[in-house]
Amino acid sequence: MADVEMSSAPKQRSNLRVGANKGRPTTVIPKAEKPSHKKGVKSQNNVFVRSIIREVAGFAPYERRVMELLRNSKDKKAKKLMKKRLGTLLRSKRKIEELSGVIQEQRRQTGH
Repeated sequence: MADVEMSSAPKQRSNLRVGANKGRPTTVIPKAEKPSHKKGVKSQNNVFVRSIIREVAGFAPYERRVMELLRNSKDKKAKKLMKKRLGTLLRSKRKIEELSGVIQEQRRQTGH
């Protein structure tokens, strides 16, 4: 096992049908580096744009229903509905946190 050499560069092929280096000799084309897409990073401008869109478009019907469930202390039912709509528990938890924050902000605006 210790004799096995691990190298990142592929070995030159020998134009034979059998053996470790079997196959036709080819030229290796270097792969271009792809840009990375980072989901977690949000710029300040992106947050502003999202807030404007939320203000104009409002909430989806399922979001309004979940907000009503949260106001009536039906947290478990709200989480189940969110999980069914969004697919995963993690997404549903994030959305519940977001909508809970919206409800708290509405309460602060009205002066309760």
